[in-house]
Amino acid sequence: MTAILHEAGPVRYWDHDLGPDSPRLLAAQVPGPGAESAGDGGLRPAAEPRDLTPDPGRALDNAGFELTPDGSLAVTCWAVWDATAAVTEEVTAISLATGERRTLLSAAGHDFSDPRISPDGSLVACLRAAHDSYQHPGDVTLVIAAAGGGNGAAGGPRDLLAGLDRRPLEAAWAPDSAAVYFTADDQGRRPVFRVDVATAEITRISADDGAYESLCPSPDGRWLYALRSAVNAPPAPVRLDAKAPGGDPVPLAGPAGPVGLPGTLTEVRAAAADGATVRGWLVLPDGAAAGSPAPLLLWVHGGPEMSWNSWSWRWNPWLMAERGYAVLLPDPALSTGYGHDFIARGHGRWGETPFTDVMAITDAVVARPDIDAARTAMMGGSFGGYMANWIAGHTGRFRAIVSHAGLWALDQMFTTTDLPSSWRRDFGDPLEQPERYLANSPHLHADAISTPILVIHGDKDYRVPIGEALRLWADLSGRSKDVRFLYFPDENHWILTPGHVRVWYETVLAFLAQHVLGEPWRRPELL
Repeated sequence: MTAILHEAGPVRYWDHDLGPDSPRLLAAQVPGPGAESAGDGGLRPAAEPRDLTPDPGRALDNAGFELTPDGSLAVTCWAVWDATAAVTEEVTAISLATGERRTLLSAAGHDFSDPRISPDGSLVACLRAAHDSYQHPGDVTLVIAAAGGGNGAAGGPRDLLAGLDRRPLEAAWAPDSAAVYFTADDQGRRPVFRVDVATAEITRISADDGAYESLCPSPDGRWLYALRSAVNAPPAPVRLDAKAPGGDPVPLAGPAGPVGLPGTLTEVRAAAADGATVRGWLVLPDGAAAGSPAPLLLWVHGGPEMSWNSWSWRWNPWLMAERGYAVLLPDPALSTGYGHDFIARGHGRWGETPFTDVMAITDAVVARPDIDAARTAMMGGSFGGYMANWIAGHTGRFRAIVSHAGLWALDQMFTTTDLPSSWRRDFGDPLEQPERYLANSPHLHADAISTPILVIHGDKDYRVPIGEALRLWADLSGRSKDVRFLYFPDENHWILTPGHVRVWYETVLAFLAQHVLGEPWRRPELL
C-alpha cells in the first residue's frame, strides 16, 4: 500500500514524495577508549540514540544543524507550515540533555537559514531572507543573535550588512569569533568578504574573478581555505591570506590538474531599454575572428535570482565552444550581484524587462565582427526555459531554441509546483489576480511561434512539473509547429545520470547542427 493521506503541509519536494516519515535529530553518547566495536568495524554507541525531535512533522525536511562548542545545544532550522501550505523558516536551539526546543530567530514574513555558531559559543550567525510580496522582491542579509537568547535577547538579531547592497550566500566564523566571512554574487563574480562583528565594517578578501564556496578559516586565523571556480575554471582548492585582503589565491594540490579550454572568455556589456547596464560573459571558440565569425548560442540562466559566475558541468559552454559556437551568458533583470533594484526591475514582469535585457545584450554581441549574426540559437533551463518559451513567441530571430524544464502555462505551473505558496507571493492567486499570468505566460503566444524548438524535461521534476512540457508539446505539435521532445522518465529538474547527460548533449548538439549549421539531422545513437 503506497497511498498517502495529506492533511496539511507540503506534498512533494524537488523530486520526491513526502510521506508520513520525517527526518529526526538523534543524539547518542560517543563511546570512549576500549569501547566494543560493531560488526562493520564502527564503535557501538554507549546507549540507544535518543530522539530529540519525536514529532517534527515537516519541520526538518531541509535542515542541517550545528553544535555549540560545549556540546549542550544543537542549533537548526525549523520549518513552520500554516494552513495554506505556506512555510516560514525559523532557527531553534535544542538541548541535547532534555530535548527542550527554544526558538532563537523568528519573524513574520522572514526566513532564517544556515545557522553558524561562533567558536566561543556566544553567537549565532545566519541568513535572513524577507519574503517576496506582490509589490516588491524580498532582500537577503546576514544577522547575528545571542546563542543563549531568542528574539527578545539583548543585542539580537542584528543586521551585519545594513550598508551592503549584495545578497550573502554562505557564512563562516573567524576563529576568534570577532568576524564573519561570507560570499555574495557581485558583477559576475562571487568574492569573499569579511564583516567585523563589533563595527559591521566590511572588507573584501578576494579581488580576482573567482566564485568562492566552502569557506574554511584556519584555526590560527591566518588563512582562509575555499573552493574557487569561475566560468572558465572548475572548482579547485585555494588559500587566501586572511590578514592581507586583495591578494591572489594560492592554488593547492587537488585530485585533478587544470582543464584545457577550446576558447577564451571575455566580458560584455550593453545598455538596456531603461538605461540600466546589462553585463555577461562571452565564450569565444578558438579561431573566431572577423574573417571566420562564429555562430552564437544565447544561454539564459535559471533561478531566476542567480548569476553566471561559476563553473557548471550541467550547463557547460565549453562543450559548445569545442563545436565552434560562441556562447553568450547574460545576467538580465532578476539576476543577483547588481543590487536590489536590479532584481526589482524584473519582479512580476518576467516577460518584460528580463526579455528586453537579453535582447539588448544579444544585439550588442551579434554586432561584433567575430560573431555570425545570421546563425544564432537560444537555450535555457528552468527560468531560462521560461525565457526560451517566451522568446519563441515574441521573436523569430533565432534559428533554433532549446527549452529545458521550462515554464509554459504559469497559472498551471504555479499551482502544481512543489511550493505554490512562494510563487503566489510574486504573482498572486491566478483566480483572484490574473493580471500577471495573462501578461507573462508564454502559452498565450503559441500561435506566434515559428522557430524550431527542442523541449527537454524529466518526469521527476516537481519544481517545474512535467505537465509544463506535456502541454508545451501538445500545444505546439497540435499547431503543426517544428518541435521535438526529449523525455527522461527517471530524471528530475536536473539531468544527472551520466548516460543521460551524454544523451542530453548529443541531442542538443544534433538539433543545433541541423538548424544553425545546416547539417542533416542525425539521431543520437543512444536513443
